[in-house]
Amino acid sequence: MDVQITGAWNFPTRVIAGPGRIAELAEACGTYGLARPLLVTDHGLAKTDLIAGIVSRVREADIPLGVFSDVKANPTESNLRAGVAAFKAGGHDGVIAVGGGSALDVGKCVAFMVAQSRPVWDFEDVDDWWTRANTNGIVPIIAVPTTAGTGSEVGRAVVITREDAHEKKIIFHPMMMPKIAIEDPELAIGLPPFLTMATGMDALSHCFEAYCVKAFHPLADGIALEGMKIVDSYLPRAVENGRDLEARSYMFAAASMGATAFQKGLGAIHSVSHPVGARYDTHHGLTNAVVFPYVVVCNKDAIADKIPHIARALNLPNHGFDAVLSWILALRRKLGVPHTLAELGVKESDARAIAADAVKDPTAGANPRRLTEAEFEQLTLAAIRGDLGT
Repeated sequence: MDVQITGAWNFPTRVIAGPGRIAELAEACGTYGLARPLLVTDHGLAKTDLIAGIVSRVREADIPLGVFSDVKANPTESNLRAGVAAFKAGGHDGVIAVGGGSALDVGKCVAFMVAQSRPVWDFEDVDDWWTRANTNGIVPIIAVPTTAGTGSEVGRAVVITREDAHEKKIIFHPMMMPKIAIEDPELAIGLPPFLTMATGMDALSHCFEAYCVKAFHPLADGIALEGMKIVDSYLPRAVENGRDLEARSYMFAAASMGATAFQKGLGAIHSVSHPVGARYDTHHGLTNAVVFPYVVVCNKDAIADKIPHIARALNLPNHGFDAVLSWILALRRKLGVPHTLAELGVKESDARAIAADAVKDPTAGANPRRLTEAEFEQLTLAAIRGDLGT
């Protein structure tokens, strides 16, 4: 019997990688038409020598540059509105987004929303809502990641918290993809071990979940498998020694690979992590790392065909489910990931509300098995209690 195989494939922005490549930022501004850019970063980075050096470098090239840094770790609509206001007030014509996923997401969304008259929630990643956008006036973006996690530097979507509903929303449009990403490992040298771990586990969750999605995308599958292998080899090194430029370089690559792969979709790790982060303001990558094994157990039967390939890519001693689960748990222990959501302050009394949001999250639809709200509640309770059921 003939099998109908269909797919829709895209690949990301241009990336230049390696130590010292930040020196090419001013040239990139010229190449992509940013004559008066707004640099978007977060509160903490804005006070560092890293940002001061970038600002100085761009201004020395006779490029006027504004700076906006009102960005929270879990960015909100208020941050976005303030960024759009700063962009318009400064007469800017493009965005340089510098930082972790939060700063990159706000920067990308500012570049998108300066052209829109509709509220940002009208462009949630639902069906074809992205086609509602006015594309005239969306400005170019240069992305400069300083963490290796979200891969937002090569993505077409952002995550913004809707404050009135305490919900994280995924906003999507193809023109939010940066024109170029500059992945300079020297910019990550000062990243503390905890943030190195948390962001690196975010990259791993992207690769793992994307590979397990049922959609037909062999290109993304290959990238996801290689991304898992890179994280396994280099994340512990980056956590142990933040000045290990080889490890930092590979982790930047793994983050971009995860974001490339998850154009296939994500799954219940993110479906649970998003509402937890919206309610408790937890670090997204850390929350993913905690939820990770509970979702893998929940999806066990649905990902049975994927497990041997993951095990082979990681060179595990055997290729069964228990070997992959043991690898996940061992990596978490090695990196100091908490075992339960309770350790992040999540209360059992909130499990039902978290589940109600999880089942509506855009990532839920691509999970390898369709979960009901009741099943999401049980999954959340398992992660709170530390019950792997094995």
